[in-house]
Amino acid sequence: MTTASESKPAQRRRARARVRFDAVDLAILDQLQTDSKITNAMLAQTVGISPASMIERVKKLETSGIIKGYVARLDPREVDKSMTAIVSITLREHGEHRLRDFAHAIDGFEEVQAAWHTTGEEDFILRVIVTDMAQYEDFVVHRLSTIPNIARVRTSFCLSTLKDTTRVPLDAVGDPDPSIEGAK
Repeated sequence: MTTASESKPAQRRRARARVRFDAVDLAILDQLQTDSKITNAMLAQTVGISPASMIERVKKLETSGIIKGYVARLDPREVDKSMTAIVSITLREHGEHRLRDFAHAIDGFEEVQAAWHTTGEEDFILRVIVTDMAQYEDFVVHRLSTIPNIARVRTSFCLSTLKDTTRVPLDAVGDPDPSIEGAK
């Protein structure tokens, strides 16, 4: 039961039920995180269910929002985006509308690959990819600095990438059945 005084984030947290998956769903999710181009027939064979059941299960995982989509991961260096910056943003003023305004503004910046609202000294951490220092300077001077309410911008540049994955650990949502070939 929610109350009128309960915040929207608290209401969203309360509305989310703890998700539990059976071993087949875990194996499906594990396989799709490894190879999202796997055919339905091969996925069904690997997991040990019929292709029709596989289609139904995957569709359910997609419509429930567990699977958010399928994408090709590009190597930024191969498309001339070899500079990655981690940008820390501190806002002057806080409050729901100020945070929403900032989030809306950066959503339109294609250089921003990820943005996190954080605790600590900074309010937001951004992952930004650009071609070179000149493009980063252009991004900061002509785009980022046009957003009202920014008090401070601090940037660290990545020298190399040691790990970059999209895999989400599934250990908290069930125990995979080791007898299923695709389960790890």
